[in-house]
Amino acid sequence: MKYDIAIIGAGLGGLECGYILSKNGMKVCIVEKERVLGGCLQTFKRGNVTFDTGFHYVGALDEGESLNRLFHYFNLMELPWKRLDDEFDTVIIDGERYPIMSGHKAFYDALAERFPSQKNNLRTYIDKLKGVGDHIFDALNPREDTEFYSTSLFGVSAKAFIDETITDQRLKDVLCGTSLKMELTPQLPLYTFAQINDSFLRGAYRLDGGGELIAEHLAADIEAMGGVIMRNSTVKSIKVNSDGEVSGIVVNDDELIESKWVISDTHPAHTVSLIEETPYLKKIYRSRISRLENTTGAFTANIRLKEGAVKYLNKNLFVYSNADMWSYTAGTTDRLLLSFYSSQNALDLITPMAWSEVERWADMQPGHRGDDYVAMKERKTAQCLEMAEQWVPGLKDGMDRIFTSTPLTYKMYTNTVNGSSYGIRKDFESPMTTVLTPRTPIKNLLLTGQNLNLHGVLGVSMTALFTCREIIQELTINN
Repeated sequence: MKYDIAIIGAGLGGLECGYILSKNGMKVCIVEKERVLGGCLQTFKRGNVTFDTGFHYVGALDEGESLNRLFHYFNLMELPWKRLDDEFDTVIIDGERYPIMSGHKAFYDALAERFPSQKNNLRTYIDKLKGVGDHIFDALNPREDTEFYSTSLFGVSAKAFIDETITDQRLKDVLCGTSLKMELTPQLPLYTFAQINDSFLRGAYRLDGGGELIAEHLAADIEAMGGVIMRNSTVKSIKVNSDGEVSGIVVNDDELIESKWVISDTHPAHTVSLIEETPYLKKIYRSRISRLENTTGAFTANIRLKEGAVKYLNKNLFVYSNADMWSYTAGTTDRLLLSFYSSQNALDLITPMAWSEVERWADMQPGHRGDDYVAMKERKTAQCLEMAEQWVPGLKDGMDRIFTSTPLTYKMYTNTVNGSSYGIRKDFESPMTTVLTPRTPIKNLLLTGQNLNLHGVLGVSMTALFTCREIIQELTINN
């Protein structure tokens, strides 16, 4: 079979690339090893409740904002989006509540009232975030890699910026308090921090029905435009011809899918492992990609509630107890994201979990990991419930069933390395090696997805544009 484009993986990035290229008249084939599409957008049902895997809410979805524009292009705005309250997040630090408001002015006003001595500093902070959000599509203008890395905020420390801008320690913690949507480390680039936090100020929404609606909607449109999606299919290798140019992929029982271009929506280390031996891919590149560090994973308690037992919160709670915002110690439970599901009696409790906490069970199958694994999950669940109970009255008594997952679960069902939540760990001191571009040393073999420059729904959607721009030079998102 011959196609213009073969795409490995039907996560959000792979599906969006398939949509863009199909919309531009190309013959596309997407190969997905699972039956369920979406990667971290997957959902699962427990009784009458649909739980998300890694998707909980999005930002920048108000009219005219960046994700709104992208989702209009991808025909996704017709899905049942539900806007969160004006106070869409609440940060709770050692028992004190701080509102995170929608809109830059409301965000400023609420925090300036609590921290009057920091008014000027807050303006500087917000101006930086807003500047990133206002110019997010500027990144689509073609630039040389050297210019991109030398001039962008990927080469600036987020922590240093906050330390230099804000002088009140509690306000620093509050501003970092909603950042369980990323991994806060001293190496985090300012661009990642600013783009993600700014986007949620521009309109935070939940999706009634789960992230899989996004994946299936994209897939249906791709197929309607003539694209092919192969589920339950495994890519065995990426073919490279004698000129160093990709020529297709081998799938399942040595079935060759010929294509002019190949896009991989899998982890770059996995992508490299699929490339057959060729002098055009040097060992030093393979080694560099395989050594890249990955971000921490998560422990999630998916809680099904009794009918009417717990009041729904149309916002998210971020709860901290004696936590250092910029580091996580394996084995601790000192921070928690609490997020409800709209129109369902359910909520999630999410806290970081390092691979080292579960690695000893990595070679065991689900249901056969033993009593120690079960006991570990029970302890973790109890710790999360203890942090959440005082902020959600009646939670413990209102629970029907609890379903838990660890980085082992994420690795198995979403194929993320070590169950990483946010892909490759970015380092402002080494942006050229940790912030990847779509291009690879193999001609016409491209990368996409959260492991490149940005993670999250907005980040992956932008990355899909970057990837497709390598094929379609005059790519725009105008409807």
